[in-house]
Amino acid sequence: MKHDPTSLKLFVRVVEEGTIAAAAEKEFIAAAAVSRRISELESTLNTQLLLRTNKGVEPTAAGVALLNLARRALHELEAVYVQMQDYASGVRGHIRVFANISAITQFLPRELKDFLAEHPQVEIHLEEKISTAVTRAVADNAADIGIYTPGSHPPGVEVFGYHPDTLAVIVAEDHPLSARPRLTLDEMLDYDFVGLHAGSAINTLIQGVASERERAVQLRMQVTGYDVLCLMVEAGHGIGVLPEAVARLHAPALKLRIIPLDETWARRELKICVRRYDALPVAARLLVDHLRRRAGGAAPDLVQPAG
Repeated sequence: MKHDPTSLKLFVRVVEEGTIAAAAEKEFIAAAAVSRRISELESTLNTQLLLRTNKGVEPTAAGVALLNLARRALHELEAVYVQMQDYASGVRGHIRVFANISAITQFLPRELKDFLAEHPQVEIHLEEKISTAVTRAVADNAADIGIYTPGSHPPGVEVFGYHPDTLAVIVAEDHPLSARPRLTLDEMLDYDFVGLHAGSAINTLIQGVASERERAVQLRMQVTGYDVLCLMVEAGHGIGVLPEAVARLHAPALKLRIIPLDETWARRELKICVRRYDALPVAARLLVDHLRRRAGGAAPDLVQPAG
């Protein structure tokens, strides 16, 4: 079919106005151009659409059918334009977010709730990943936004500051270390640990520091979440290291002691990463801005690219 939306629109206007001249005036186009469009439409469809009289024009039976179809088609095309404008403005969108367990547990539930309340037609696909997988997914364009704990500076992404994240130790109430006001890693390494799954930032951090001190971590058990870690520590399987804010969520319901970790590396900062902020879909940029505001971050134009 060779007809286009302009021809359909002119046809509808001609039928509504009753004359080609009136339709041309409404559409700010020459009457001859309108007449030519209608003739081409009739030729393309191989049927007469209008009956021309000295009083104007009337639709044939085929013209009435086309009128209804054309109105529906033009309405759908207008809906396409409106929806695309919504995506362009950020009213609509689909955002892929990969984040580590620390961000998902502590900050994202409320912050995403507030964002979606402001942008109800935006969809967010959230996946939990270890930090190295988060940055790799963003660099490979498998995720729009990543939230992670830095181990090394990730290549191919732009990085923003996010929330501080302080680690603490949890032990069972009857553990030999439970009475200590503070703990260093050296004091902890004589005891069994309950850790998160392989590749987690906290596990990697503790094992790296222990290795630098020529010590080994006695990792008795690995689990997939902070809630299970707390349960295993309470049951006496070992001690655990996790964000202090998460520990305080679980400790009141369990027989656990939270002990400050007296190590400089225990004070971390979560980061947000994207491939290129300026190239993000509008909805994703709005989410980055929202998360940074909630964390007290600088304005988006201060993005520093990874080196």
